[in-house]
Amino acid sequence: MLRAALAVCGLDFDGETRGAILRDANKNLERYEKLRELSIPDDVSLPFHFSPLVPGMLVDRTRRPFRMSKIPAVKRPANLEDVAHWPVRRLAELLRKRQVTSVELTRMYLARLRRYNPRLHFVVTFLDDLALTQAEQADREIAASKYRGPLHGIPWGAKDIIAVKGHPTTWGSGAYKDRVIEADASVVAMLREAGAVLLAKLTTGELAHGDRHHPGQTRNPWNPERGSSGSSAGPASATISGCVGFAIGTETAGSILSPSLVCGVTSLRPTFGRISRHGVMALSWTQDRIGPMCRSAEDCALVMNALVRPDGQDMSVTDIPFNWDAQLDVRKLKVGYLADGFEKTPGAAGANGRKMLEKVRSLGVTLTPIEIPPFPYYIGSTAVEKATAHSELMLSPRRRQMARPDMAPGFLSPRLVSAVDYLVSQRARSMMMMQLAKVTEGFDAWLSIATHSKAGAIESTDTITQQHSEMANHACYPALAVPSGWDEADLPTGVTVYGRPFADSTVIALGRAFEEASGYHLKHPKLDG
Repeated sequence: MLRAALAVCGLDFDGETRGAILRDANKNLERYEKLRELSIPDDVSLPFHFSPLVPGMLVDRTRRPFRMSKIPAVKRPANLEDVAHWPVRRLAELLRKRQVTSVELTRMYLARLRRYNPRLHFVVTFLDDLALTQAEQADREIAASKYRGPLHGIPWGAKDIIAVKGHPTTWGSGAYKDRVIEADASVVAMLREAGAVLLAKLTTGELAHGDRHHPGQTRNPWNPERGSSGSSAGPASATISGCVGFAIGTETAGSILSPSLVCGVTSLRPTFGRISRHGVMALSWTQDRIGPMCRSAEDCALVMNALVRPDGQDMSVTDIPFNWDAQLDVRKLKVGYLADGFEKTPGAAGANGRKMLEKVRSLGVTLTPIEIPPFPYYIGSTAVEKATAHSELMLSPRRRQMARPDMAPGFLSPRLVSAVDYLVSQRARSMMMMQLAKVTEGFDAWLSIATHSKAGAIESTDTITQQHSEMANHACYPALAVPSGWDEADLPTGVTVYGRPFADSTVIALGRAFEEASGYHLKHPKLDG
Protein backbone atom coordinates (compact mmCIF):
# COMPACT_ATOMS: atom_id res chain seq x y z
CA MET A 1 0.00 0.00 0.00
CA LEU A 2 2.82 2.39 0.82
CA ARG A 3 4.57 1.70 -2.47
CA ALA A 4 1.33 2.36 -4.35
CA ALA A 5 0.75 5.59 -2.42
CA LEU A 6 4.29 6.76 -3.16
CA ALA A 7 3.77 5.93 -6.81
CA VAL A 8 0.61 8.07 -6.87
CA CYS A 9 2.74 10.94 -5.54
CA GLY A 10 5.49 10.25 -8.10
CA LEU A 11 8.01 9.23 -5.43
CA ASP A 12 10.27 6.21 -4.80
CA PHE A 13 12.61 5.38 -1.90
CA ASP A 14 14.84 2.52 -0.79
CA GLY A 15 13.60 -0.21 1.54
CA GLU A 16 15.03 1.28 4.75
CA THR A 17 13.46 4.67 4.06
CA ARG A 18 10.12 3.06 3.18
CA GLY A 19 10.17 1.18 6.48
CA ALA A 20 10.64 4.39 8.43
CA ILE A 21 7.90 6.12 6.46
CA LEU A 22 5.58 3.16 7.06
CA ARG A 23 5.98 3.39 10.83
CA ASP A 24 5.04 7.09 10.75
CA ALA A 25 2.19 6.43 8.33
CA ASN A 26 0.61 3.93 10.72
CA LYS A 27 0.86 6.41 13.58
CA ASN A 28 -0.76 9.10 11.40
CA LEU A 29 -3.55 6.73 10.33
CA GLU A 30 -4.64 6.37 13.95
CA ARG A 31 -4.49 10.12 14.46
CA TYR A 32 -6.54 10.95 11.38
CA GLU A 33 -9.13 8.25 12.01
CA LYS A 34 -9.67 9.85 15.42
CA LEU A 35 -9.75 13.33 13.89
CA ARG A 36 -12.52 12.33 11.47
CA GLU A 37 -14.77 11.73 14.47
CA LEU A 38 -14.65 15.47 15.20
CA SER A 39 -17.59 17.44 13.81
CA ILE A 40 -16.28 20.90 12.83
CA PRO A 41 -18.88 23.71 12.45
CA ASP A 42 -19.15 25.28 9.01
CA ASP A 43 -18.01 28.69 10.26
CA VAL A 44 -14.63 27.46 11.54
CA SER A 45 -11.94 28.53 9.08
CA LEU A 46 -8.24 27.79 8.87
CA PRO A 47 -6.04 29.39 11.58
CA PHE A 48 -4.11 31.36 8.96
CA HIS A 49 -5.41 33.95 6.53
CA PHE A 50 -4.58 34.72 2.92
CA SER A 51 -3.60 38.19 1.71
CA PRO A 52 -3.50 39.38 -1.93
CA LEU A 53 -0.68 41.77 -1.08
CA VAL A 54 2.94 40.92 -1.85
CA PRO A 55 6.14 42.58 -0.56
CA GLY A 56 6.57 46.09 -1.90
CA MET A 57 2.93 46.52 -2.98
CA LEU A 58 1.52 49.87 -1.87
CA VAL A 59 -2.16 50.37 -1.00
CA ASP A 60 -4.04 53.65 -0.56
CA ARG A 61 -5.11 53.67 3.10
CA THR A 62 -6.44 57.24 3.18
CA ARG A 63 -10.15 57.38 3.88
CA ARG A 64 -12.04 59.85 1.67
CA PRO A 65 -15.68 60.96 1.42
CA PHE A 66 -18.09 58.69 -0.45
CA ARG A 67 -19.28 60.61 -3.51
CA MET A 68 -22.20 59.32 -5.57
CA SER A 69 -23.11 60.61 -9.01
CA LYS A 70 -25.60 63.39 -9.50
CA ILE A 71 -28.57 62.29 -11.57
CA PRO A 72 -31.45 64.17 -13.21
CA ALA A 73 -34.70 64.40 -11.29
CA VAL A 74 -36.60 61.13 -11.40
CA LYS A 75 -40.33 60.78 -11.86
CA ARG A 76 -42.48 57.82 -11.01
CA PRO A 77 -43.97 56.30 -14.17
CA ALA A 78 -47.65 55.52 -14.43
CA ASN A 79 -46.85 51.80 -14.53
CA LEU A 80 -44.58 50.94 -11.61
CA GLU A 81 -43.14 47.93 -13.46
CA ASP A 82 -41.43 50.37 -15.78
CA VAL A 83 -38.86 50.88 -13.00
CA ALA A 84 -38.14 47.14 -12.65
CA HIS A 85 -34.90 47.46 -14.65
CA TRP A 86 -33.83 50.79 -13.20
CA PRO A 87 -30.43 50.79 -11.49
CA VAL A 88 -30.34 51.19 -7.73
CA ARG A 89 -29.06 54.76 -8.04
CA ARG A 90 -32.35 55.84 -9.68
CA LEU A 91 -34.57 53.63 -7.52
CA ALA A 92 -32.96 55.18 -4.46
CA GLU A 93 -34.01 58.65 -5.61
CA LEU A 94 -37.61 57.52 -6.04
CA LEU A 95 -37.56 56.25 -2.47
CA ARG A 96 -35.70 59.21 -1.03
CA LYS A 97 -38.13 61.63 -2.69
CA ARG A 98 -41.03 59.48 -1.44
CA GLN A 99 -42.45 59.02 -4.94
CA VAL A 100 -42.66 55.31 -4.24
CA THR A 101 -42.73 53.22 -1.09
CA SER A 102 -40.51 50.28 -0.35
CA VAL A 103 -43.62 48.14 0.10
CA GLU A 104 -44.71 49.00 -3.44
CA LEU A 105 -41.31 48.11 -4.87
CA THR A 106 -41.18 44.93 -2.81
CA ARG A 107 -44.60 43.73 -3.95
CA MET A 108 -43.73 44.54 -7.57
CA TYR A 109 -40.46 42.60 -7.48
CA LEU A 110 -41.98 39.67 -5.60
CA ALA A 111 -44.69 39.45 -8.25
CA ARG A 112 -42.07 39.44 -11.02
CA LEU A 113 -40.03 36.77 -9.25
CA ARG A 114 -43.10 34.55 -9.07
CA ARG A 115 -44.10 35.30 -12.66
CA TYR A 116 -40.78 34.39 -14.22
CA ASN A 117 -39.44 31.76 -11.83
CA PRO A 118 -41.36 28.87 -13.44
CA ARG A 119 -39.47 29.56 -16.67
CA LEU A 120 -36.07 30.75 -15.40
CA HIS A 121 -35.75 28.77 -12.13
CA PHE A 122 -33.82 31.43 -10.19
CA VAL A 123 -35.55 31.23 -6.77
CA VAL A 124 -35.02 28.59 -4.10
CA THR A 125 -36.98 30.21 -1.27
CA PHE A 126 -39.38 33.17 -1.37
CA LEU A 127 -39.19 35.38 1.74
CA ASP A 128 -42.41 37.38 1.37
CA ASP A 129 -43.17 37.85 5.07
CA LEU A 130 -39.62 38.90 5.91
CA ALA A 131 -39.45 41.21 2.89
CA LEU A 132 -42.71 42.98 3.63
CA THR A 133 -41.78 43.41 7.29
CA GLN A 134 -38.46 44.99 6.31
CA ALA A 135 -40.14 47.15 3.63
CA GLU A 136 -42.73 48.45 6.09
CA GLN A 137 -39.94 49.36 8.51
CA ALA A 138 -38.05 51.15 5.73
CA ASP A 139 -41.14 53.18 4.82
CA ARG A 140 -41.69 54.22 8.43
CA GLU A 141 -38.09 55.34 8.78
CA ILE A 142 -38.00 57.22 5.47
CA ALA A 143 -41.29 58.95 6.33
CA ALA A 144 -39.74 59.99 9.65
CA SER A 145 -36.70 61.45 7.81
CA LYS A 146 -34.47 58.65 9.13
CA TYR A 147 -32.99 57.89 5.73
CA ARG A 148 -30.11 55.41 5.96
CA GLY A 149 -28.65 55.84 2.48
CA PRO A 150 -29.03 54.66 -1.12
CA LEU A 151 -29.89 51.05 -0.23
CA HIS A 152 -32.68 52.01 2.15
CA GLY A 153 -35.84 50.25 1.00
CA ILE A 154 -34.17 48.60 -2.03
CA PRO A 155 -35.25 44.96 -2.60
CA TRP A 156 -32.42 42.45 -3.13
CA GLY A 157 -31.75 38.72 -3.43
CA ALA A 158 -29.13 36.46 -1.80
CA LYS A 159 -27.35 33.51 -3.37
CA ASP A 160 -28.43 30.44 -1.47
CA ILE A 161 -25.09 29.66 0.11
CA ILE A 162 -25.61 32.78 2.24
CA ALA A 163 -27.31 32.04 5.55
CA VAL A 164 -30.55 33.80 6.53
CA LYS A 165 -31.70 33.07 10.05
CA GLY A 166 -34.78 30.89 10.29
CA HIS A 167 -34.96 30.08 6.58
CA PRO A 168 -33.53 27.24 4.47
CA THR A 169 -29.98 27.57 3.19
CA THR A 170 -29.63 24.65 0.81
CA TRP A 171 -26.26 25.28 -0.87
CA GLY A 172 -28.05 24.07 -4.01
CA SER A 173 -27.76 20.48 -2.80
CA GLY A 174 -30.26 17.74 -2.13
CA ALA A 175 -28.13 16.84 0.88
CA TYR A 176 -29.04 20.17 2.50
CA LYS A 177 -32.45 20.94 1.01
CA ASP A 178 -34.18 21.04 4.43
CA ARG A 179 -31.35 22.57 6.46
CA VAL A 180 -31.96 25.83 8.37
CA ILE A 181 -29.05 27.82 9.81
CA GLU A 182 -30.10 29.81 12.87
CA ALA A 183 -27.87 32.82 12.23
CA ASP A 184 -27.59 35.53 9.60
CA ALA A 185 -24.50 35.82 7.45
CA SER A 186 -22.62 39.07 8.05
CA VAL A 187 -23.58 40.41 4.62
CA VAL A 188 -27.26 39.83 5.43
CA ALA A 189 -26.91 41.72 8.71
CA MET A 190 -24.97 44.57 7.07
CA LEU A 191 -27.51 45.01 4.28
CA ARG A 192 -30.34 44.95 6.81
CA GLU A 193 -28.48 47.69 8.69
CA ALA A 194 -28.31 49.67 5.42
CA GLY A 195 -32.09 49.31 5.13
CA ALA A 196 -32.15 46.91 2.16
CA VAL A 197 -35.10 44.50 1.82
CA LEU A 198 -34.38 40.79 1.31
CA LEU A 199 -36.85 39.20 -1.15
CA ALA A 200 -35.60 35.68 -1.77
CA LYS A 201 -32.85 33.11 -1.62
CA LEU A 202 -31.63 32.76 -5.22
CA THR A 203 -30.28 29.64 -6.85
CA THR A 204 -26.70 28.47 -6.75
CA GLY A 205 -25.13 25.57 -8.54
CA GLU A 206 -24.81 22.64 -6.16
CA LEU A 207 -22.07 23.37 -3.60
CA ALA A 208 -21.24 26.47 -5.70
CA HIS A 209 -20.53 24.52 -8.91
CA GLY A 210 -22.17 25.43 -12.22
CA ASP A 211 -25.84 26.36 -12.66
CA ARG A 212 -27.45 22.99 -11.82
CA HIS A 213 -28.98 22.51 -8.38
CA HIS A 214 -31.41 20.25 -6.62
CA PRO A 215 -34.56 21.88 -8.13
CA GLY A 216 -33.10 21.89 -11.67
CA GLN A 217 -31.10 24.36 -13.76
CA THR A 218 -31.22 28.16 -13.74
CA ARG A 219 -31.94 29.63 -17.17
CA ASN A 220 -30.56 32.55 -19.15
CA PRO A 221 -33.28 35.20 -19.62
CA TRP A 222 -31.90 36.10 -23.07
CA ASN A 223 -32.50 32.51 -24.19
CA PRO A 224 -34.22 30.24 -21.65
CA GLU A 225 -33.07 27.21 -23.62
CA ARG A 226 -29.61 27.93 -22.21
CA GLY A 227 -28.29 27.83 -18.67
CA SER A 228 -27.21 31.03 -16.95
CA SER A 229 -23.77 29.67 -16.06
CA GLY A 230 -22.74 29.57 -12.42
CA SER A 231 -22.46 29.26 -9.68
CA SER A 232 -24.09 32.64 -8.92
CA ALA A 233 -26.72 31.57 -11.42
CA GLY A 234 -29.85 32.85 -9.70
CA PRO A 235 -28.44 36.28 -8.80
CA ALA A 236 -27.36 36.91 -12.41
CA SER A 237 -30.61 35.68 -13.97
CA ALA A 238 -32.90 37.50 -11.51
CA THR A 239 -30.99 40.78 -11.70
CA ILE A 240 -30.97 41.11 -15.50
CA SER A 241 -34.65 40.03 -15.55
CA GLY A 242 -35.59 43.01 -13.39
CA CYS A 243 -36.81 40.81 -10.56
CA VAL A 244 -34.56 42.24 -7.81
CA GLY A 245 -32.93 45.63 -7.35
CA PHE A 246 -29.56 43.92 -6.96
CA ALA A 247 -28.19 40.60 -5.78
CA ILE A 248 -25.26 39.23 -3.84
CA GLY A 249 -23.20 36.44 -5.37
CA THR A 250 -20.01 34.64 -4.46
CA GLU A 251 -16.96 33.62 -6.45
CA THR A 252 -14.14 31.15 -6.07
CA ALA A 253 -13.16 30.58 -9.69
CA GLY A 254 -15.52 32.49 -11.98
CA SER A 255 -18.81 32.15 -10.13
CA ILE A 256 -19.59 35.88 -10.29
CA LEU A 257 -17.85 36.84 -13.52
CA SER A 258 -19.07 33.92 -15.65
CA PRO A 259 -22.86 34.20 -15.11
CA SER A 260 -22.60 38.00 -15.21
CA LEU A 261 -20.91 37.99 -18.61
CA VAL A 262 -23.33 35.33 -19.90
CA CYS A 263 -26.40 37.23 -18.67
CA GLY A 264 -25.15 40.78 -19.31
CA VAL A 265 -24.99 41.81 -15.65
CA THR A 266 -22.49 44.34 -14.31
CA SER A 267 -20.87 42.65 -11.33
CA LEU A 268 -17.81 43.05 -9.16
CA ARG A 269 -15.58 40.28 -7.91
CA PRO A 270 -13.91 42.30 -5.15
CA THR A 271 -10.39 42.04 -3.87
CA PHE A 272 -10.00 39.17 -1.42
CA GLY A 273 -10.44 40.48 2.12
CA ARG A 274 -12.94 43.21 1.27
CA ILE A 275 -16.17 41.58 2.51
CA SER A 276 -16.78 39.16 5.36
CA ARG A 277 -17.69 35.61 4.37
CA HIS A 278 -19.01 34.74 7.83
CA GLY A 279 -22.18 32.67 7.43
CA VAL A 280 -21.43 31.83 3.80
CA MET A 281 -20.56 28.33 2.57
CA ALA A 282 -16.81 27.82 2.21
CA LEU A 283 -15.26 26.35 -0.89
CA SER A 284 -11.78 27.84 -0.62
CA TRP A 285 -10.70 29.92 2.35
CA THR A 286 -7.96 31.52 0.23
CA GLN A 287 -10.12 32.36 -2.83
CA ASP A 288 -13.77 32.75 -1.83
CA ARG A 289 -15.13 36.27 -2.32
CA ILE A 290 -18.55 37.89 -2.03
CA GLY A 291 -19.64 40.57 -4.48
CA PRO A 292 -22.51 42.71 -5.79
CA MET A 293 -24.34 41.76 -8.99
CA CYS A 294 -26.14 44.77 -10.41
CA ARG A 295 -27.50 46.60 -13.44
CA SER A 296 -24.88 49.34 -13.37
CA ALA A 297 -21.30 49.81 -12.25
CA GLU A 298 -22.13 52.54 -9.73
CA ASP A 299 -24.70 50.24 -8.13
CA CYS A 300 -21.77 47.92 -7.33
CA ALA A 301 -20.12 50.82 -5.51
CA LEU A 302 -23.28 51.59 -3.53
CA VAL A 303 -23.53 47.98 -2.35
CA MET A 304 -19.81 47.74 -1.63
CA ASN A 305 -19.99 50.81 0.58
CA ALA A 306 -22.45 48.99 2.85
CA LEU A 307 -20.33 45.84 3.12
CA VAL A 308 -16.66 46.84 3.21
CA ARG A 309 -15.68 46.63 6.86
CA PRO A 310 -14.34 44.06 9.33
CA ASP A 311 -16.94 42.18 11.36
CA GLY A 312 -14.68 40.42 13.85
CA GLN A 313 -15.75 37.04 12.42
CA ASP A 314 -13.87 36.63 9.12
CA MET A 315 -10.29 37.37 10.10
CA SER A 316 -9.19 37.77 6.48
CA VAL A 317 -11.12 41.04 6.15
CA THR A 318 -8.99 44.19 6.17
CA ASP A 319 -9.82 47.75 7.18
CA ILE A 320 -8.55 49.28 3.94
CA PRO A 321 -11.08 51.98 2.92
CA PHE A 322 -13.31 51.70 -0.13
CA ASN A 323 -13.25 55.21 -1.61
CA TRP A 324 -15.91 55.70 -4.27
CA ASP A 325 -15.81 58.97 -6.18
CA ALA A 326 -18.25 59.16 -9.09
CA GLN A 327 -16.40 62.25 -10.32
CA LEU A 328 -13.08 60.45 -10.79
CA ASP A 329 -11.47 61.57 -14.06
CA VAL A 330 -10.74 58.29 -15.86
CA ARG A 331 -8.54 60.17 -18.37
CA LYS A 332 -5.91 60.33 -15.65
CA LEU A 333 -5.80 56.54 -15.26
CA LYS A 334 -3.08 54.41 -16.78
CA VAL A 335 -5.06 51.65 -18.47
CA GLY A 336 -3.72 48.55 -20.19
CA TYR A 337 -5.35 45.89 -22.32
CA LEU A 338 -4.47 42.30 -23.20
CA ALA A 339 -4.00 42.83 -26.92
CA ASP A 340 -3.88 39.15 -27.94
CA GLY A 341 -7.38 38.46 -26.69
CA PHE A 342 -8.93 41.51 -28.34
CA GLU A 343 -7.14 40.87 -31.63
CA LYS A 344 -7.62 37.08 -31.86
CA THR A 345 -11.20 36.65 -30.64
CA PRO A 346 -13.43 36.02 -33.67
CA GLY A 347 -17.06 36.86 -34.32
CA ALA A 348 -19.28 39.36 -32.55
CA ALA A 349 -17.51 38.93 -29.21
CA GLY A 350 -14.20 40.05 -30.72
CA ALA A 351 -15.77 42.83 -32.78
CA ASN A 352 -17.69 44.13 -29.76
CA GLY A 353 -14.55 44.01 -27.63
CA ARG A 354 -12.58 46.02 -30.17
CA LYS A 355 -15.41 48.57 -30.38
CA MET A 356 -15.26 48.85 -26.61
CA LEU A 357 -11.57 49.73 -26.82
CA GLU A 358 -12.43 52.51 -29.26
CA LYS A 359 -15.17 53.82 -26.95
CA VAL A 360 -12.73 53.87 -24.05
CA ARG A 361 -10.22 55.75 -26.20
CA SER A 362 -12.96 58.22 -27.19
CA LEU A 363 -13.30 59.10 -23.51
CA GLY A 364 -9.75 60.40 -23.60
CA VAL A 365 -8.23 57.33 -21.98
CA THR A 366 -4.83 56.22 -23.29
CA LEU A 367 -4.68 52.45 -23.72
CA THR A 368 -1.38 50.59 -23.53
CA PRO A 369 -0.92 46.98 -24.68
CA ILE A 370 0.14 44.81 -21.77
CA GLU A 371 1.73 41.37 -21.87
CA ILE A 372 1.41 39.06 -18.90
CA PRO A 373 3.64 35.99 -19.26
CA PRO A 374 2.04 32.74 -18.12
CA PHE A 375 3.11 31.00 -14.94
CA PRO A 376 3.55 27.36 -16.02
CA TYR A 377 3.18 25.70 -12.62
CA TYR A 378 0.18 24.33 -10.77
CA ILE A 379 -0.93 26.76 -8.08
CA GLY A 380 -4.49 25.59 -7.49
CA SER A 381 -5.83 25.75 -3.96
CA THR A 382 -9.50 25.11 -4.59
CA ALA A 383 -9.38 21.32 -4.90
CA VAL A 384 -7.69 20.63 -1.56
CA GLU A 385 -9.59 23.34 0.28
CA LYS A 386 -13.02 22.30 -1.00
CA ALA A 387 -12.27 18.70 -0.06
CA THR A 388 -11.46 19.96 3.43
CA ALA A 389 -14.51 22.22 3.71
CA HIS A 390 -16.91 19.44 2.69
CA SER A 391 -15.07 16.48 4.18
CA GLU A 392 -17.86 15.45 6.55
CA LEU A 393 -20.49 15.28 3.79
CA MET A 394 -18.26 13.48 1.30
CA LEU A 395 -17.25 10.79 3.80
CA SER A 396 -20.87 10.08 4.76
CA PRO A 397 -23.68 8.24 2.94
CA ARG A 398 -25.50 11.60 2.64
CA ARG A 399 -23.41 12.43 -0.43
CA ARG A 400 -25.77 10.12 -2.34
CA GLN A 401 -28.50 12.71 -1.77
CA MET A 402 -26.65 15.23 -3.91
CA ALA A 403 -28.41 16.41 -7.06
CA ARG A 404 -25.13 15.76 -8.87
CA PRO A 405 -23.44 12.77 -7.23
CA ASP A 406 -21.00 12.78 -10.14
CA MET A 407 -19.36 15.76 -8.41
CA ALA A 408 -18.30 13.69 -5.40
CA PRO A 409 -15.00 12.39 -6.88
CA GLY A 410 -13.85 15.99 -7.30
CA PHE A 411 -14.22 16.40 -3.54
CA LEU A 412 -12.58 13.06 -2.74
CA SER A 413 -9.60 12.83 -5.09
CA PRO A 414 -7.75 15.76 -3.43
CA ARG A 415 -7.19 13.43 -0.46
CA LEU A 416 -4.45 11.91 -2.59
CA VAL A 417 -2.61 15.25 -2.69
CA SER A 418 0.06 15.32 -0.01
CA ALA A 419 0.11 18.19 2.45
CA VAL A 420 3.68 18.87 1.40
CA ASP A 421 2.78 19.19 -2.29
CA TYR A 422 -0.18 21.41 -1.47
CA LEU A 423 1.98 23.79 0.56
CA VAL A 424 4.68 23.81 -2.12
CA SER A 425 2.01 24.79 -4.65
CA GLN A 426 1.00 27.68 -2.40
CA ARG A 427 4.59 28.90 -2.19
CA ALA A 428 4.60 28.76 -5.98
CA ARG A 429 1.38 30.78 -5.86
CA SER A 430 3.25 33.47 -3.96
CA MET A 431 5.89 33.53 -6.69
CA MET A 432 3.16 33.91 -9.32
CA MET A 433 1.59 36.77 -7.36
CA MET A 434 4.93 38.59 -7.22
CA GLN A 435 5.36 38.10 -10.97
CA LEU A 436 1.87 39.45 -11.69
CA ALA A 437 2.41 42.41 -9.38
CA LYS A 438 5.65 43.30 -11.18
CA VAL A 439 4.12 43.11 -14.67
CA THR A 440 1.07 45.21 -13.73
CA GLU A 441 2.98 47.74 -11.64
CA GLY A 442 2.09 51.28 -12.66
CA PHE A 443 -1.27 50.32 -14.21
CA ASP A 444 -4.47 51.47 -12.54
CA ALA A 445 -6.58 48.98 -14.48
CA TRP A 446 -6.49 46.75 -17.54
CA LEU A 447 -9.04 45.18 -19.89
CA SER A 448 -9.50 41.59 -20.97
CA ILE A 449 -11.98 39.90 -23.30
CA ALA A 450 -14.04 36.76 -22.75
CA THR A 451 -16.44 34.76 -24.93
CA HIS A 452 -19.11 32.11 -24.51
CA SER A 453 -18.26 28.44 -24.64
CA LYS A 454 -20.82 25.97 -25.95
CA ALA A 455 -21.62 25.03 -22.36
CA GLY A 456 -22.67 28.61 -21.63
CA ALA A 457 -19.72 29.37 -19.38
CA ILE A 458 -17.12 32.00 -20.08
CA GLU A 459 -13.81 31.14 -21.61
CA SER A 460 -11.21 33.05 -23.56
CA THR A 461 -10.42 32.17 -27.14
CA ASP A 462 -6.82 33.11 -26.43
CA THR A 463 -4.67 30.86 -24.23
CA ILE A 464 -2.63 33.74 -22.81
CA THR A 465 -5.78 35.65 -21.88
CA GLN A 466 -7.20 32.57 -20.18
CA GLN A 467 -3.99 32.04 -18.24
CA HIS A 468 -4.06 35.66 -17.12
CA SER A 469 -7.65 35.22 -15.92
CA GLU A 470 -6.62 32.25 -13.80
CA MET A 471 -3.57 34.08 -12.45
CA ALA A 472 -5.60 37.17 -11.48
CA ASN A 473 -8.16 34.92 -9.82
CA HIS A 474 -5.56 33.01 -7.79
CA ALA A 475 -3.93 36.32 -6.86
CA CYS A 476 -7.42 37.51 -5.78
CA TYR A 477 -7.36 40.76 -7.78
CA PRO A 478 -10.62 42.72 -8.26
CA ALA A 479 -12.48 42.32 -11.55
CA LEU A 480 -15.62 43.91 -12.98
CA ALA A 481 -17.77 42.16 -15.60
CA VAL A 482 -19.20 44.67 -18.10
CA PRO A 483 -21.45 43.96 -21.12
CA SER A 484 -19.86 44.96 -24.44
CA GLY A 485 -22.78 44.27 -26.77
CA TRP A 486 -24.65 41.28 -28.20
CA ASP A 487 -23.80 38.54 -30.65
CA GLU A 488 -25.68 37.17 -33.66
CA ALA A 489 -27.97 35.15 -31.38
CA ASP A 490 -28.77 38.25 -29.30
CA LEU A 491 -26.74 36.92 -26.36
CA PRO A 492 -24.57 39.31 -24.36
CA THR A 493 -20.85 39.61 -24.92
CA GLY A 494 -18.56 41.16 -22.38
CA VAL A 495 -15.20 42.29 -21.18
CA THR A 496 -13.57 42.26 -17.77
CA VAL A 497 -11.91 45.24 -16.09
CA TYR A 498 -9.08 44.17 -13.77
CA GLY A 499 -7.17 46.14 -11.17
CA ARG A 500 -4.53 45.66 -8.52
CA PRO A 501 -5.52 44.64 -4.97
CA PHE A 502 -7.91 47.04 -3.22
CA ALA A 503 -8.28 49.22 -6.34
CA ASP A 504 -11.92 48.12 -6.56
CA SER A 505 -13.28 51.66 -6.87
CA THR A 506 -10.94 52.42 -9.78
CA VAL A 507 -12.07 49.29 -11.59
CA ILE A 508 -15.71 50.29 -11.06
CA ALA A 509 -15.04 53.84 -12.25
CA LEU A 510 -13.54 52.68 -15.55
CA GLY A 511 -16.45 50.27 -16.08
CA ARG A 512 -18.94 53.04 -15.33
CA ALA A 513 -17.28 55.37 -17.84
CA PHE A 514 -17.68 52.74 -20.55
CA GLU A 515 -21.30 52.14 -19.55
CA GLU A 516 -22.08 55.82 -19.78
CA ALA A 517 -20.54 55.97 -23.24
CA SER A 518 -22.24 52.84 -24.58
CA GLY A 519 -25.56 52.54 -22.74
CA TYR A 520 -25.34 48.74 -22.98
CA HIS A 521 -26.22 48.29 -19.33
CA LEU A 522 -29.68 49.74 -20.05
CA LYS A 523 -30.72 46.95 -22.42
CA HIS A 524 -32.57 44.01 -20.92
CA PRO A 525 -34.19 40.80 -22.19
CA LYS A 526 -37.81 40.85 -23.32
CA LEU A 527 -39.65 38.36 -21.17
CA ASP A 528 -43.02 36.81 -21.93
CA GLY A 529 -45.95 37.27 -19.62
